[in-house]
Amino acid sequence: MLQTTAQEKRIVLEVSVDTRLPLVLADPDRIIQVLTNLLDNAVKFTPSDGSVMVRACLVDHDPDFLYVSVTDTGRGINPESKALIFERLFQDPNAIDNSRKGLGLGLYIVQELVKLNGGRIWVESQLAHGSIFSFTLPLFSLEKLLSAAITVEGRLRESVVLVTVERMPLLKAAVGNWPETRQRCLEILRGCVFIDKDIVLPALGNTGPNETFVIVASTDEKRADILRKRIQGQLDNCTELQNNSAFKISVLPVDLPARGPGEPLEKLVRKVADDITEMVMTIFRRHNSEG
Repeated sequence: MLQTTAQEKRIVLEVSVDTRLPLVLADPDRIIQVLTNLLDNAVKFTPSDGSVMVRACLVDHDPDFLYVSVTDTGRGINPESKALIFERLFQDPNAIDNSRKGLGLGLYIVQELVKLNGGRIWVESQLAHGSIFSFTLPLFSLEKLLSAAITVEGRLRESVVLVTVERMPLLKAAVGNWPETRQRCLEILRGCVFIDKDIVLPALGNTGPNETFVIVASTDEKRADILRKRIQGQLDNCTELQNNSAFKISVLPVDLPARGPGEPLEKLVRKVADDITEMVMTIFRRHNSEG
C-alpha cells in the first residue's frame, strides 16, 4: 500500500521477518491498521534516499511476546515531543511536513489498539538519527488450550483430528464486511462442537482473499465426518453466508505420541501442541501462497 509513495521519495522499504515465528493472538485487521499507521509516518518523515525497515522477532528476555519494530532514517524526535508522542491530539510542532498535519490521533489510536491486543508500544529516537517504533504482541499458547480437551483421566485421548473450514469469497461478493462474516462463521463453528472435547481456534489472519478456520477435535476420522456434515449443514442454512462465500471442509488426522514409562502428561500435550501448530502454519502458508 505504501510502495508507490516510498518510490516517489526514493525510500527503500525493507522487511526482516523470521519465517519460523510462532502464532500470535491478535486481531489481524487491527494490527494491519497499526503497521499501516507506523509505516505511513515513517515514510512521511523520512527524507528522500532514506530507508524504512520492518522487523519481527522473538527476544530471550521476554519469551511470551513477539516484538515488531518500524525503523526509519528520518529527522528523529526531540525529547520533549517523544514524551508526548502517544498523547491524544498531540502534534509535533517541529514536523517538517506541515501540509499533511492531521488531528493528532494516529499514534494515540495505535497505542490503544496495541493495548487492546495485549501488547505495549514505545519509541526510541534521536534528532537527525531517525526513530524506532516498537510494539509487542502476545504469543498464542495452544498448549494451554489443548490440555483440558485432549486429555482424559490422566492420559491423552485416543484420537485427535484437525477439521479445517476454508471460506472462499464468491466473485459477486468480492467486497463485503469480512470481519462481521468472520465472526458469524466462528459463532456457527462454536455451536457445532462439543465444548469439553473440541476447540475452535481463533481465525487465522490470512493475507489473501480466503480465510481458514481450524477445529481441534478429540475424535477419530470416522466420527469427525459427522462433525464435518454438521458444520456443512449449518453453513448451508445460513443465507447470509451463502450469499457471499463458498466453503471447503477437510479432516486431517493428528499423530499422537506414545507415552514412555514415567513420562509426564504435560510433555505429551506439549508435543501434540507443537505438531498441531506446525500443521496449522503449513495450512496458513499454503492458503496465503494460493491467495
